[in-house]
Amino acid sequence: AAATSEAPRYKHVDLQDIAFQHGGRLMVNKSCQLPEGSYRSSTKEYEEVFVPPLRAEPFKGGEALRKISELPPWSHDAFPGMTSLNRIQSRVCDAALFSADNMLVCAPTGAGKTNVAVLTMLHEIGLHVQPDGTLSKGKFKIVYIAPMKALVAEMVGNFQRRFERYGLKVSELTGDMGLTRFQIENTDIIVSTPEKWDIVTRKTRNRSFTHLVKLIIIDEVHLLHDDRGPVIESIVARTIQQVESTHEMTRLVGLSATLPNYKDVAMFLRVNLDTGLFVFDNSFRPCPLEQHFIGVTVKKPLQRLQLMNELCFNKVKEDAGKHQVLVFVHSRKETVKTGKFIRERAIAGDIINRIVPDASASKEILNA
Repeated sequence: AAATSEAPRYKHVDLQDIAFQHGGRLMVNKSCQLPEGSYRSSTKEYEEVFVPPLRAEPFKGGEALRKISELPPWSHDAFPGMTSLNRIQSRVCDAALFSADNMLVCAPTGAGKTNVAVLTMLHEIGLHVQPDGTLSKGKFKIVYIAPMKALVAEMVGNFQRRFERYGLKVSELTGDMGLTRFQIENTDIIVSTPEKWDIVTRKTRNRSFTHLVKLIIIDEVHLLHDDRGPVIESIVARTIQQVESTHEMTRLVGLSATLPNYKDVAMFLRVNLDTGLFVFDNSFRPCPLEQHFIGVTVKKPLQRLQLMNELCFNKVKEDAGKHQVLVFVHSRKETVKTGKFIRERAIAGDIINRIVPDASASKEILNA
């Protein structure tokens, strides 16, 4: 009898079924509870929620700020003008400076995450410090990934000042500031945007220097939940794949604002949840944050915009003369309208002196 052969069976994947449809609006936190001391006030036109600043927890037994003098002598030059690390930096110091494990640090804005990044950089630098104190260059590279070109430029200046005495070359790699292959090979610390570093690591001819990358720091790693998340995801996946195939360690360090699903992100970065995951809430902010949330319930667009400007002016008036005030709006056009509204209301209410000093030339311009 003739042999019968069955047609090969192929597995089909329904890409439409597994597509992520939520974008940046997915809410994974199903319950929301206000902190103790919060209150809510309502009117016909708007509702306001007040959230008091969180109080910092007292120091636990044996907890103390880590002094710079307690760190290795060769690391002191990276902290000019500092006598000690802050509380967050002191807690993560051992894991950042004396360990090569992957890390995820979630902390509020202004909590000092840049110094955490510097500590991880110093760990890699310390592996190449010779007994006589000199640094063996050319054997490693450090990549710092920041989400915006303006932030990249700022971090380049910061790292250049702090690592100048080590003789390390810091370069910017963005869409506006490209580097030739020769320049990249002669750079020790590369500060780049996710998209640019993704392009560089995709090219196989760049493996000659990418295998020297021993540390990748991803700032604002919570952007995994943003439209640019797939780019960061591909960088991490490609790095992990390279580590597994070459058996050469590349350390991954994620810096982020507070995340609701920090354990998921930590597992994605291959972080040991017991030793490499650090989460700090708003009580660790260096400056306590008092929050007011105002929800306008007026439906008509013109009335809603008028009310928003009025509420904005009232908040500005409360702090005028006491603190600096920064107002964000949705567009450049609205910036002008809001600025004119605040100026006119301040002049009409005779509080312009609280906003602009008498001796300032700006006052004459505003009154014109």
